[in-house]
Amino acid sequence: MQLQLPEPGEDAQAASHTLQHQIAGEIAAAGGWISFQRYMELALYAPQVGYYSGGSAKLGKEGDFTTAPEISPLYGATLASLAAEVIAASPSVDNVLLEFGAGTGKLAHDILTELQARGALPQRYFIVEISAQLRARQQQTLAAFAPLVQWLDALPATFSGVVVGNEVLDAMPVRLAVKAEQGWQERGVALDAEGRLRFEDRTVDDLPLAQIPAANELPPGYLTEVAPLAIGFMRTLGRMLASGPGALAILPDYGFPAAEYYLHDRDQGTLMCHYRHHAHTDPFYWPGLQDITAHVDFTAMAVAAVEEGAEVLAYTSQGAFLLNAGIGELLLRTSPEDSARYLPLANGMQKLISPAEMGELFKVLAIGKNVEWPQRMLRHDRTHRL
Repeated sequence: MQLQLPEPGEDAQAASHTLQHQIAGEIAAAGGWISFQRYMELALYAPQVGYYSGGSAKLGKEGDFTTAPEISPLYGATLASLAAEVIAASPSVDNVLLEFGAGTGKLAHDILTELQARGALPQRYFIVEISAQLRARQQQTLAAFAPLVQWLDALPATFSGVVVGNEVLDAMPVRLAVKAEQGWQERGVALDAEGRLRFEDRTVDDLPLAQIPAANELPPGYLTEVAPLAIGFMRTLGRMLASGPGALAILPDYGFPAAEYYLHDRDQGTLMCHYRHHAHTDPFYWPGLQDITAHVDFTAMAVAAVEEGAEVLAYTSQGAFLLNAGIGELLLRTSPEDSARYLPLANGMQKLISPAEMGELFKVLAIGKNVEWPQRMLRHDRTHRL
Protein backbone atom coordinates (compact mmCIF):
# COMPACT_ATOMS: atom_id res chain seq x y z
CA MET A 1 0.00 0.00 0.00
CA GLN A 2 1.44 3.35 -1.04
CA LEU A 3 0.49 6.05 1.45
CA GLN A 4 0.42 9.69 0.36
CA LEU A 5 1.65 11.21 3.61
CA PRO A 6 4.16 13.95 4.47
CA GLU A 7 7.76 12.79 4.16
CA PRO A 8 9.68 12.76 7.46
CA GLY A 9 12.96 14.64 7.76
CA GLU A 10 16.36 13.00 7.45
CA ASP A 11 16.95 12.68 11.20
CA ALA A 12 13.51 11.13 11.69
CA GLN A 13 14.10 8.69 8.84
CA ALA A 14 17.45 7.71 10.34
CA ALA A 15 15.80 7.04 13.72
CA SER A 16 13.13 4.92 12.04
CA HIS A 17 15.76 2.93 10.13
CA THR A 18 17.57 2.29 13.42
CA LEU A 19 14.35 0.98 14.95
CA GLN A 20 13.57 -1.15 11.88
CA HIS A 21 17.02 -2.72 12.13
CA GLN A 22 16.39 -3.46 15.81
CA ILE A 23 13.01 -5.02 15.03
CA ALA A 24 14.49 -7.10 12.21
CA GLY A 25 17.17 -8.37 14.57
CA GLU A 26 14.59 -9.40 17.14
CA ILE A 27 12.52 -11.18 14.47
CA ALA A 28 15.60 -13.10 13.32
CA ALA A 29 16.54 -14.00 16.91
CA ALA A 30 13.00 -15.28 17.53
CA GLY A 31 13.10 -17.64 14.56
CA GLY A 32 11.55 -15.36 11.94
CA TRP A 33 8.36 -14.21 13.66
CA ILE A 34 7.26 -12.04 16.59
CA SER A 35 3.77 -11.22 17.84
CA PHE A 36 2.21 -7.97 16.75
CA GLN A 37 2.05 -7.05 20.43
CA ARG A 38 5.85 -7.19 20.60
CA TYR A 39 6.17 -5.24 17.36
CA MET A 40 3.80 -2.54 18.65
CA GLU A 41 5.71 -2.41 21.94
CA LEU A 42 8.98 -1.79 20.09
CA ALA A 43 7.44 0.69 17.65
CA LEU A 44 6.00 2.77 20.49
CA TYR A 45 8.38 2.30 23.40
CA ALA A 46 11.85 1.12 22.25
CA PRO A 47 14.41 3.33 24.08
CA GLN A 48 15.41 6.48 22.15
CA VAL A 49 13.73 5.41 18.89
CA GLY A 50 10.19 4.28 19.79
CA TYR A 51 7.33 6.66 19.12
CA TYR A 52 6.82 7.63 22.76
CA SER A 53 10.53 7.39 23.58
CA GLY A 54 11.87 9.60 20.80
CA GLY A 55 12.06 13.36 20.74
CA SER A 56 9.40 14.33 18.20
CA ALA A 57 6.23 16.22 19.07
CA LYS A 58 3.29 13.87 19.59
CA LEU A 59 0.28 16.00 20.44
CA GLY A 60 -1.33 19.19 19.18
CA LYS A 61 -0.86 21.09 15.95
CA GLU A 62 2.82 20.15 15.57
CA GLY A 63 2.27 16.50 16.38
CA ASP A 64 0.31 13.60 14.96
CA PHE A 65 -3.03 13.78 16.76
CA THR A 66 -4.97 15.92 19.20
CA THR A 67 -6.42 14.79 22.53
CA ALA A 68 -9.24 16.29 24.58
CA PRO A 69 -6.95 18.29 26.93
CA GLU A 70 -5.32 19.94 23.89
CA ILE A 71 -8.73 20.99 22.56
CA SER A 72 -9.97 22.94 25.56
CA PRO A 73 -8.96 23.81 29.14
CA LEU A 74 -12.60 23.11 30.05
CA TYR A 75 -11.85 19.40 29.82
CA GLY A 76 -9.32 19.46 32.64
CA ALA A 77 -11.40 21.96 34.59
CA THR A 78 -14.41 19.63 34.42
CA LEU A 79 -12.42 16.63 35.64
CA ALA A 80 -10.97 18.78 38.43
CA SER A 81 -14.41 19.96 39.48
CA LEU A 82 -15.73 16.39 39.64
CA ALA A 83 -12.65 15.15 41.50
CA ALA A 84 -12.94 17.91 44.08
CA GLU A 85 -16.64 17.12 44.57
CA VAL A 86 -16.02 13.39 45.05
CA ILE A 87 -13.12 13.97 47.45
CA ALA A 88 -15.18 16.42 49.52
CA ALA A 89 -18.14 14.01 49.70
CA SER A 90 -16.11 10.84 50.38
CA PRO A 91 -14.45 10.76 53.81
CA SER A 92 -12.44 7.68 52.82
CA VAL A 93 -10.88 9.31 49.74
CA ASP A 94 -7.68 11.32 50.25
CA ASN A 95 -7.12 14.67 48.54
CA VAL A 96 -4.52 13.16 46.22
CA LEU A 97 -4.53 12.83 42.43
CA LEU A 98 -2.67 10.41 40.19
CA GLU A 99 -2.45 10.64 36.41
CA PHE A 100 -1.26 7.76 34.30
CA GLY A 101 0.40 8.75 31.01
CA ALA A 102 0.21 12.54 31.25
CA GLY A 103 1.26 13.40 27.68
CA THR A 104 2.44 16.99 27.45
CA GLY A 105 1.27 17.76 30.99
CA LYS A 106 -1.55 19.94 29.65
CA LEU A 107 -4.29 17.99 31.44
CA ALA A 108 -2.41 18.06 34.75
CA HIS A 109 -1.84 21.80 34.33
CA ASP A 110 -5.53 22.47 33.65
CA ILE A 111 -6.65 20.28 36.57
CA LEU A 112 -4.25 21.94 39.01
CA THR A 113 -5.11 25.43 37.72
CA GLU A 114 -8.80 24.80 38.35
CA LEU A 115 -8.21 23.30 41.79
CA GLN A 116 -5.97 26.22 42.71
CA ALA A 117 -8.72 28.67 41.73
CA ARG A 118 -11.12 26.72 43.97
CA GLY A 119 -8.68 26.72 46.88
CA ALA A 120 -8.68 22.93 46.69
CA LEU A 121 -5.17 22.00 45.56
CA PRO A 122 -4.36 18.34 46.31
CA GLN A 123 -1.78 17.30 48.83
CA ARG A 124 0.09 15.57 45.99
CA TYR A 125 -0.28 15.11 42.23
CA PHE A 126 1.41 11.89 41.13
CA ILE A 127 2.24 11.20 37.48
CA VAL A 128 3.11 7.71 36.24
CA GLU A 129 5.11 8.27 33.04
CA ILE A 130 7.41 5.76 31.32
CA SER A 131 8.60 8.13 28.58
CA ALA A 132 11.63 10.17 29.67
CA GLN A 133 11.01 12.63 26.84
CA LEU A 134 7.42 13.23 27.87
CA ARG A 135 8.37 13.40 31.55
CA ALA A 136 10.83 16.22 30.77
CA ARG A 137 8.13 18.08 28.87
CA GLN A 138 5.67 17.60 31.73
CA GLN A 139 8.21 19.01 34.19
CA GLN A 140 8.44 22.18 32.08
CA THR A 141 4.66 22.50 31.74
CA LEU A 142 4.08 21.99 35.46
CA ALA A 143 6.96 24.09 36.79
CA ALA A 144 4.53 26.42 38.60
CA PHE A 145 3.17 23.44 40.56
CA ALA A 146 6.55 21.77 41.11
CA PRO A 147 6.23 21.25 44.90
CA LEU A 148 3.01 19.27 44.43
CA VAL A 149 3.98 17.03 41.51
CA GLN A 150 5.87 13.77 41.88
CA TRP A 151 6.73 11.33 39.08
CA LEU A 152 6.47 7.57 39.53
CA ASP A 153 7.66 4.70 37.34
CA ALA A 154 4.68 2.44 38.10
CA LEU A 155 1.34 2.39 39.87
CA PRO A 156 1.70 2.21 43.66
CA ALA A 157 0.49 -0.93 45.41
CA THR A 158 -2.12 1.01 47.40
CA PHE A 159 -3.68 4.39 46.78
CA SER A 160 -6.41 6.67 48.10
CA GLY A 161 -7.55 9.55 45.92
CA VAL A 162 -8.59 10.12 42.29
CA VAL A 163 -6.86 8.53 39.29
CA VAL A 164 -7.11 9.95 35.75
CA GLY A 165 -6.02 7.93 32.71
CA ASN A 166 -6.87 9.91 29.58
CA GLU A 167 -6.42 7.79 26.43
CA VAL A 168 -4.11 5.37 28.20
CA LEU A 169 -5.67 2.03 27.31
CA ASP A 170 -5.70 2.53 23.53
CA ALA A 171 -1.90 2.95 23.48
CA MET A 172 -1.24 -0.41 25.14
CA PRO A 173 0.10 -2.98 22.65
CA VAL A 174 -2.40 -5.59 21.45
CA ARG A 175 -2.23 -9.06 19.94
CA LEU A 176 -3.98 -9.71 16.62
CA ALA A 177 -6.29 -12.71 16.25
CA VAL A 178 -7.49 -13.92 12.85
CA LYS A 179 -10.02 -16.67 12.15
CA ALA A 180 -8.65 -19.18 9.65
CA GLU A 181 -10.52 -22.11 8.09
CA GLN A 182 -8.86 -24.44 10.61
CA GLY A 183 -9.42 -22.18 13.62
CA TRP A 184 -7.98 -19.08 15.26
CA GLN A 185 -4.42 -17.98 14.55
CA GLU A 186 -2.25 -15.11 15.70
CA ARG A 187 -1.22 -12.48 13.16
CA GLY A 188 2.36 -11.54 13.87
CA VAL A 189 5.24 -9.82 12.10
CA ALA A 190 7.92 -11.36 9.88
CA LEU A 191 10.25 -10.19 7.11
CA ASP A 192 9.85 -10.67 3.37
CA ALA A 193 12.65 -11.64 0.97
CA GLU A 194 13.81 -8.00 0.77
CA GLY A 195 13.87 -7.64 4.56
CA ARG A 196 10.69 -5.57 4.75
CA LEU A 197 8.19 -5.95 7.55
CA ARG A 198 5.10 -7.98 6.72
CA PHE A 199 2.25 -9.80 8.47
CA GLU A 200 2.33 -13.56 8.92
CA ASP A 201 -0.26 -15.76 10.61
CA ARG A 202 0.71 -18.64 12.90
CA THR A 203 -1.11 -21.10 15.11
CA VAL A 204 -0.22 -20.50 18.77
CA ASP A 205 -1.34 -22.11 22.02
CA ASP A 206 -1.79 -19.05 24.24
CA LEU A 207 -4.08 -16.73 22.26
CA PRO A 208 -6.53 -15.29 24.87
CA LEU A 209 -9.76 -15.87 22.95
CA ALA A 210 -11.89 -15.68 26.11
CA GLN A 211 -12.01 -11.91 25.54
CA ILE A 212 -14.06 -12.47 22.35
CA PRO A 213 -17.74 -13.36 22.92
CA ALA A 214 -18.87 -16.28 20.74
CA ALA A 215 -15.43 -16.45 19.10
CA ASN A 216 -16.22 -19.73 17.36
CA GLU A 217 -19.26 -18.21 15.63
CA LEU A 218 -17.25 -15.54 13.81
CA PRO A 219 -16.56 -16.22 10.11
CA PRO A 220 -13.23 -17.19 8.53
CA GLY A 221 -11.13 -14.12 7.71
CA TYR A 222 -12.34 -12.24 10.78
CA LEU A 223 -9.52 -10.12 12.25
CA THR A 224 -9.61 -8.42 15.63
CA GLU A 225 -7.48 -7.46 18.62
CA VAL A 226 -7.12 -8.96 22.07
CA ALA A 227 -5.54 -6.93 24.84
CA PRO A 228 -3.79 -8.97 27.55
CA LEU A 229 -1.53 -6.04 28.51
CA ALA A 230 -4.46 -3.65 29.01
CA ILE A 231 -6.35 -6.32 30.94
CA GLY A 232 -3.29 -6.83 33.14
CA PHE A 233 -3.09 -3.08 33.73
CA MET A 234 -6.77 -2.99 34.72
CA ARG A 235 -6.22 -5.86 37.15
CA THR A 236 -3.37 -3.94 38.76
CA LEU A 237 -5.48 -0.77 38.85
CA GLY A 238 -8.45 -2.64 40.31
CA ARG A 239 -6.28 -4.11 43.08
CA MET A 240 -4.80 -0.70 43.82
CA LEU A 241 -8.23 0.95 44.10
CA ALA A 242 -9.65 -1.84 46.23
CA SER A 243 -6.67 -2.10 48.60
CA GLY A 244 -6.91 1.40 50.08
CA PRO A 245 -9.62 3.11 52.13
CA GLY A 246 -11.26 4.70 49.05
CA ALA A 247 -10.34 5.63 45.49
CA LEU A 248 -11.77 6.53 42.09
CA ALA A 249 -10.37 6.10 38.56
CA ILE A 250 -11.70 7.97 35.51
CA LEU A 251 -10.71 6.42 32.16
CA PRO A 252 -11.77 8.30 29.00
CA ASP A 253 -10.92 6.57 25.72
CA TYR A 254 -12.39 5.50 22.41
CA GLY A 255 -13.88 2.05 22.15
CA PHE A 256 -16.94 -0.13 22.61
CA PRO A 257 -18.44 -2.72 24.91
CA ALA A 258 -17.69 -6.29 23.79
CA ALA A 259 -21.09 -6.79 22.14
CA GLU A 260 -20.31 -3.87 19.80
CA TYR A 261 -16.55 -4.43 19.49
CA TYR A 262 -16.80 -7.92 17.98
CA LEU A 263 -19.61 -7.31 15.51
CA HIS A 264 -19.60 -9.44 12.36
CA ASP A 265 -19.29 -6.24 10.32
CA ARG A 266 -16.17 -5.11 12.20
CA ASP A 267 -14.20 -7.90 10.59
CA GLN A 268 -10.88 -6.08 10.13
CA GLY A 269 -10.46 -4.93 13.71
CA THR A 270 -9.89 -1.40 14.95
CA LEU A 271 -6.14 -0.94 14.56
CA MET A 272 -5.35 2.66 13.54
CA CYS A 273 -2.20 4.71 12.98
CA HIS A 274 -1.78 8.48 13.31
CA TYR A 275 0.89 10.47 11.51
CA ARG A 276 0.86 14.25 11.08
CA HIS A 277 -2.91 14.35 11.66
CA HIS A 278 -3.50 11.66 9.03
CA ALA A 279 -5.22 8.44 10.11
CA HIS A 280 -4.39 5.23 8.24
CA THR A 281 -4.09 1.48 8.82
CA ASP A 282 -0.47 0.60 7.91
CA PRO A 283 1.48 -0.09 11.14
CA PHE A 284 4.71 -0.61 9.16
CA TYR A 285 4.82 2.96 7.82
CA TRP A 286 7.97 4.57 9.26
CA PRO A 287 8.05 2.62 12.56
CA GLY A 288 8.74 4.89 15.51
CA LEU A 289 7.42 8.00 13.76
CA GLN A 290 3.69 7.31 14.05
CA ASP A 291 1.24 6.38 16.77
CA ILE A 292 -0.39 2.94 16.67
CA THR A 293 -3.60 2.38 18.61
CA ALA A 294 -6.56 0.03 18.95
CA HIS A 295 -10.02 0.75 20.29
CA VAL A 296 -10.74 -0.31 23.86
CA ASP A 297 -12.91 -3.30 24.75
CA PHE A 298 -14.53 -1.63 27.77
CA THR A 299 -16.24 -4.85 28.84
CA ALA A 300 -12.91 -6.63 29.23
CA MET A 301 -11.47 -3.62 31.08
CA ALA A 302 -14.39 -3.41 33.51
CA VAL A 303 -14.42 -7.17 34.18
CA ALA A 304 -10.69 -7.20 34.93
CA ALA A 305 -11.03 -4.39 37.49
CA VAL A 306 -14.13 -5.88 39.12
CA GLU A 307 -12.46 -9.27 39.48
CA GLU A 308 -9.78 -7.55 41.60
CA GLY A 309 -12.28 -5.90 43.94
CA ALA A 310 -13.10 -2.58 42.30
CA GLU A 311 -16.63 -1.52 41.34
CA VAL A 312 -17.97 0.02 38.13
CA LEU A 313 -19.40 3.42 39.05
CA ALA A 314 -20.35 4.56 35.56
CA TYR A 315 -19.86 3.90 31.88
CA THR A 316 -21.18 6.43 29.38
CA SER A 317 -20.32 8.58 26.40
CA GLN A 318 -17.79 11.38 26.85
CA GLY A 319 -20.44 13.91 25.89
CA ALA A 320 -22.88 12.76 28.58
CA PHE A 321 -20.09 12.45 31.14
CA LEU A 322 -18.83 15.99 30.64
CA LEU A 323 -22.32 17.51 30.59
CA ASN A 324 -23.28 15.65 33.78
CA ALA A 325 -20.03 16.77 35.39
CA GLY A 326 -20.84 20.42 34.69
CA ILE A 327 -18.82 21.51 31.66
CA GLY A 328 -21.67 23.77 30.54
CA GLU A 329 -21.67 25.63 33.85
CA LEU A 330 -17.91 26.04 33.67
CA LEU A 331 -18.23 27.55 30.20
CA LEU A 332 -20.72 30.11 31.48
CA ARG A 333 -18.19 31.50 33.91
CA THR A 334 -16.95 33.33 30.81
CA SER A 335 -19.42 35.92 29.54
CA PRO A 336 -20.72 35.33 25.98
CA GLU A 337 -20.24 39.07 25.50
CA ASP A 338 -16.49 38.52 25.83
CA SER A 339 -16.41 36.86 22.43
CA ALA A 340 -12.60 36.68 22.19
CA ARG A 341 -12.50 34.35 25.20
CA TYR A 342 -15.97 32.78 25.04
CA LEU A 343 -16.06 31.60 21.41
CA PRO A 344 -12.88 29.46 21.55
CA LEU A 345 -14.13 27.87 24.77
CA ALA A 346 -17.59 27.23 23.28
CA ASN A 347 -16.10 25.75 20.11
CA GLY A 348 -13.80 23.52 22.13
CA MET A 349 -16.67 22.31 24.29
CA GLN A 350 -18.69 21.52 21.17
CA LYS A 351 -15.89 19.28 19.87
CA LEU A 352 -15.70 17.49 23.22
CA ILE A 353 -19.43 16.78 23.60
CA SER A 354 -20.89 16.66 20.08
CA PRO A 355 -21.86 13.16 18.87
CA ALA A 356 -20.41 14.15 15.49
CA GLU A 357 -17.02 14.93 17.08
CA MET A 358 -15.60 13.27 20.23
CA GLY A 359 -18.80 13.11 22.28
CA GLU A 360 -19.98 9.68 21.15
CA LEU A 361 -16.87 7.92 19.83
CA PHE A 362 -15.16 8.47 23.19
CA LYS A 363 -16.52 6.78 26.30
CA VAL A 364 -15.69 7.17 29.98
CA LEU A 365 -15.35 4.26 32.38
CA ALA A 366 -15.34 5.19 36.07
CA ILE A 367 -14.34 2.54 38.61
CA GLY A 368 -13.64 2.80 42.30
CA LYS A 369 -14.18 1.65 45.85
CA ASN A 370 -15.83 3.40 48.82
CA VAL A 371 -16.66 6.49 46.77
CA GLU A 372 -19.65 8.82 47.01
CA TRP A 373 -20.51 9.04 43.30
CA PRO A 374 -22.84 11.96 42.41
CA GLN A 375 -26.29 10.74 41.41
CA ARG A 376 -26.45 13.07 38.41
CA MET A 377 -23.43 11.28 36.92
CA LEU A 378 -25.69 8.27 36.30
CA ARG A 379 -27.85 10.11 33.77
CA HIS A 380 -27.52 8.31 30.42
CA ASP A 381 -25.41 5.60 32.09
CA ARG A 382 -24.59 2.60 29.89
CA THR A 383 -23.15 0.20 32.44
CA HIS A 384 -25.85 -2.30 31.46
CA ARG A 385 -24.23 -2.56 28.01
CA LEU A 386 -20.90 -3.76 29.34
